[in-house]
Amino acid sequence: MTTTPHAADKQTKTPKAAAPAETILAVNNIEVIYDHVILVLKGVSLEVPKGGIVAILGANGAGKTTTLKAISNLLHSERGDVTKGTIEFEGKRVDKLSPNELVKRGCIQVMEGRHCFEHLDVEENLLTGAYTRRDGNAAIKRDIEMVYDYFPRLKERRKSLAGYISGGEQQMCAIGRALMSRPKMILLDEPSMGLAPQLVELIFEIVARVNREQGVSFLLAEQNTNIALRYATFGYILENGRVVLDGDGASLRENEDVKEFYLGVSGANRRSFREVKHYKRRKRWLA
Repeated sequence: MTTTPHAADKQTKTPKAAAPAETILAVNNIEVIYDHVILVLKGVSLEVPKGGIVAILGANGAGKTTTLKAISNLLHSERGDVTKGTIEFEGKRVDKLSPNELVKRGCIQVMEGRHCFEHLDVEENLLTGAYTRRDGNAAIKRDIEMVYDYFPRLKERRKSLAGYISGGEQQMCAIGRALMSRPKMILLDEPSMGLAPQLVELIFEIVARVNREQGVSFLLAEQNTNIALRYATFGYILENGRVVLDGDGASLRENEDVKEFYLGVSGANRRSFREVKHYKRRKRWLA
């Protein structure tokens, strides 16, 4: 019997599956209680891949800010505690660390409300973000210029008191101050709050650029679902302290429930938000 030369070489080869992305942050089934009584988070789990942008979405009071504060260990100042579950950053538990120790490891939060030091000028605010660094003044000066490259408006206002600049400029200052710590990951809480739509677009464009050029991972809590899902690679939707839906950004944008309840878009045969009882929403999402 004659065989075809190199027949074995012509066999179809199965392509190798892509390696899963490395996880930089893992929140595992955490519960948060305030004042030893009020249960706010009820078994929240989420992951952020290294170099990714992940969004926590939901209405006001859903638990977005509490989730970020649980990660950054800022709950104790508000009489809150993580009573169950674990939080891991780069594979190591961090839920017992102080906020200062977590910043040194490369994870920092930009608080809701653009908390700048109002009595300091813009550049002094940026320099406060480098207080944990030990790599010398030359490196810090280079990073100041890096921040000014991302936020040219800050360079123009560098000697202006932070309390007298606009809300958008204060948000830029807060993000720039976080960048000065040379973070691996930034927790960004409600970056669009109180800003004009053009400024919101600009802030998210800069976040995407920092993520792309510096490799900084982002976990952002945001009510503006529409813009968040345009930039996030993955999203989690919280409701009453629970994750009720998750998926990649594209699939969440196309999800009919997300369109109806968060993007204000309803299909021809679907009822409006006002006509749907809260328990029916939860029941349908959790089905």
